[in-house]
Amino acid sequence: MTLCTPARTTNRPRIQRPHSPPEGPRRFRVAGADLSASVAVFLIALPLSLGIALATGAPLQAGLVAAAVGGLVAGRFGGSPLQVSGPAAGLTVVTAELIQRYGWRTTCAITVLAGLTQLALSVLRVARSALAVSPAIVHGMLAGIGVTIALAQLHIVLGGTPQSSAVDNVLGLPAQLARAQPTALAISALTVAALLCWPRMPGRAGRLARKVPAALVAVAGATAVAAVAGLAVPRVHLPSWSSHALPGLPEGPVLGIAAGVLTITLVTSVQSLLSAVAVDKLVAGRADRGRGVPRSDLDRELAGQGAANVLSGALGGLPVAGVAVRSVANVSAGAVSRASTMLHGLWIVLAALLLVPVLDLIPLPALAALVMVVGIQMVSITHIRTVTRHREVVVYAVTVTGVVLVGILEGVALGIAVAIAVALNRLARTRITREERDGRHLLHVRGQLTFLAVPRLSRALHQLPQGSNVVVELDGSFMDHAAYETLSDWTAGHLAHGGTVETTGPSGARIAEPAPVAASAAHPCCRPWTPWHNHQCGEQPTTTTTTTETAAATETPGTAGTRPATGLHLASGIGKFQRNTAPLVRDELARLAREGQRPSQLFLTCADSRLVTSMITSSGPGDLFTVRNVGNLVPLPGEESGDDSVAAAIEYAVDVLRVESITVCGHSGCGAMQALLNGGPDDPPTPLRRWLRHGLPSLERMASRRHAWARISGRLPADAVEQLCLTNVVQQLEHLRAYEPVARRLAEGTLSLHGVYFHVGEAQAYLLSGTDEVHSYDDVFTQVMPTGHLEPARAS
Repeated sequence: MTLCTPARTTNRPRIQRPHSPPEGPRRFRVAGADLSASVAVFLIALPLSLGIALATGAPLQAGLVAAAVGGLVAGRFGGSPLQVSGPAAGLTVVTAELIQRYGWRTTCAITVLAGLTQLALSVLRVARSALAVSPAIVHGMLAGIGVTIALAQLHIVLGGTPQSSAVDNVLGLPAQLARAQPTALAISALTVAALLCWPRMPGRAGRLARKVPAALVAVAGATAVAAVAGLAVPRVHLPSWSSHALPGLPEGPVLGIAAGVLTITLVTSVQSLLSAVAVDKLVAGRADRGRGVPRSDLDRELAGQGAANVLSGALGGLPVAGVAVRSVANVSAGAVSRASTMLHGLWIVLAALLLVPVLDLIPLPALAALVMVVGIQMVSITHIRTVTRHREVVVYAVTVTGVVLVGILEGVALGIAVAIAVALNRLARTRITREERDGRHLLHVRGQLTFLAVPRLSRALHQLPQGSNVVVELDGSFMDHAAYETLSDWTAGHLAHGGTVETTGPSGARIAEPAPVAASAAHPCCRPWTPWHNHQCGEQPTTTTTTTETAAATETPGTAGTRPATGLHLASGIGKFQRNTAPLVRDELARLAREGQRPSQLFLTCADSRLVTSMITSSGPGDLFTVRNVGNLVPLPGEESGDDSVAAAIEYAVDVLRVESITVCGHSGCGAMQALLNGGPDDPPTPLRRWLRHGLPSLERMASRRHAWARISGRLPADAVEQLCLTNVVQQLEHLRAYEPVARRLAEGTLSLHGVYFHVGEAQAYLLSGTDEVHSYDDVFTQVMPTGHLEPARAS
């Protein structure tokens, strides 16, 4: 059985009975879950849309127009079926600045131009490139916008009028506090209290109450109190739709308008695409695993957002973007298709036409308090901890400061510049240390060896005593020509003065010199990257064979024909090992034979033939104590049912060999995980099925709401198989903790656990990152960069 191909498919074609009448045209049907979800989203979107319009200084109808267009247009034509689009808090500062500088009609025209730009970008299929922006910059941009929003709305909460910039709002805050209006402050305080307390109501009554959105409860409660008490506070005023302002020809400097178009395009596109990726994760984490809901098509989503912005601007609405709060509510309410998003847009239209007298009762301080809380929540403590852990807090801080003090486009540009500077600093930073150990001089070079490091490298090399025994340890992945010549010239001079030089890698393995030219000339087809699958180098088998076997053994790899006989292939490989490799490793293996094995880690991985553990880990003989089985599974203690091989290996490695770490390595395209997904209760109890039952906890973990789905750096898992492969690594690490020797060593602090995911097609390894590498994981697999550093995982 081939484990790396799907065992079977569960999607069968629909077969029509021979004598049944032909199927008629499908009717448009709305699932009950979509209907209820649309109502929930509508109740959240209505007050938020009015509040965001108020915060920008635009006509209040503009928020309703954007919400309706976002639901109907972006919902219908976008590539993320369950994402809800509309006026976003992240666009408040940008829109407010454009309105103040160019007026409302020109701002609408800028929105139309931004939508056309998004449509052009979608045709170029560059949506994925927006995800390449550092998460620290995106989170910093949103945090800066949140701070600016909160400062502006605080003035309305206190009964005043916000200033034109965040700095002016801060400077004017003491005077505003001195003349705060008690009525407006009371309504705002009531709104904030309802927003914060409603989601935390305890008990069964609280669970039922939380089905009503907190935003609706807060605004409705403040409106009812103000109406019953007859409080004199400013209220919403929706003028007649007949006087609604539509866009006009852009008026202003061309460069300024172009900058506005670029800013709207950038913010709406990045926010929408990141929100779409987050929605995919939320859908996959539901109890139904998002069955029937397609994954987001980001280029189509960009086109849908562009079409929505064109229409919203043309109808006098605010810019439109995908928004996380409403999208989360839509997914949590159980929506199964884009019908829920479109229906929510329809309810907005009906409310704007029929509920104007009710909307006019809403106090403006209540809407300002609602938007202020949303702005404060945009400064996420979780995001700050993430960027701090990944050493990008400087990028985050610069972006936040730039957005607050200068502007969004300028702040993002500053963040990008600092991110590039940080990346170049990491690339160019080379640390060279020297120590003397056991009569030998150890020169440790950490980082990339470029021409920038040549002066320091040369100085460190020439400080070593002549005629001494030197070990140069290179802990990096790149050496340019200048550094190579410096090291080579010094080595030749040092050897000429009677010294010795040994060049090693980061694990201490010796770096061998290139093979002699004559050896490579003997096999001209062999090159450093010659594919090794069935590779024969044109050699004739040395054993006696039939004519057919000989022809098969000498056939060029990759051509159609008979594959070489298995025995001949194996014998040929062993022969090449004895001829080429054995002379290089004989001394090391002789030492291991004398001293015994002392591996540093237990490496537990899948039996898949494509996983070459020594290649992935750059390890040599004696480094790894390896256990391979189908699906890299670790049976829980007591559930082995007669097969104690894995438990015995764990006990031997931990108690006898005293390994320092245990690594569980999964991989992409795992046939065992595919078999688990396709398995059913009626499958025959074959040996494979009996073994795969140890992977059922991974399947349950993936379906459980108590566990967050495992994520992979920069993107969500490609499909359910990859998600199960990632989850399985995390679950098997949990199984390891149940073993008494492992638990004891973990408590002593002498053992660590690690998870690795190897993507075969990308030849890329991902390391499971955790807040505490021994006790807890955040289920994020982080890319291992060629420099040896880890790439920060993108937030979803």
